[in-house]
Amino acid sequence: MPADPMPADPTPADPRCPDEAVGSAGASGVDDRVAQLSTELESCQQRHLRTLADFDNYRRRTARELGAARGAERDRVVLAWLPVLDHLELALAHAGADPGALVDGLHGVRRLALDAVAACGVRRLDEETGMYDPARHEVGAVVNGSSSDRPAPAGAVVEVLRPGYEADGRVLRPASVAVSTGGSPAAGPRPGAP
Repeated sequence: MPADPMPADPTPADPRCPDEAVGSAGASGVDDRVAQLSTELESCQQRHLRTLADFDNYRRRTARELGAARGAERDRVVLAWLPVLDHLELALAHAGADPGALVDGLHGVRRLALDAVAACGVRRLDEETGMYDPARHEVGAVVNGSSSDRPAPAGAVVEVLRPGYEADGRVLRPASVAVSTGGSPAAGPRPGAP
């Protein structure tokens, strides 16, 4: 019997399996893409590490600058108060010699202290007049407004008992004030209310 011709390949070509020529070209493309992605990943990692280092340097520099600013502010405040301390010591040293000189010395020290506070950007609220303002005042006393030479309306500030202080438009301590009742003490403002 004659030999059978070569039998045909029983399995058809799988479209998912490229032939040898296409397979090597495809593998080369995948290798190129992997190399490209690997390079991009390394670049991203390097940028990430540089960003972390920059942030760490920023954090250290900011902490150093903040410490320097705190130190400079402390020095500025202390230098503003040193003349006050010097004059207090002078007043105490001369207290026994002349009581009048002590009073004069204390007035001078008070002026220096007010100047030191003003040098720090703080304004004294001791000439408060007008109506009671709970944002700037606290009631220290309630007085009958009709008992004075010039009767004051109810809720008017008639006297500053303890000065207040403000800085940058913000009240640090409200002024303690005497507020008029306008007539009878029972009709006037209560502490904490206009």
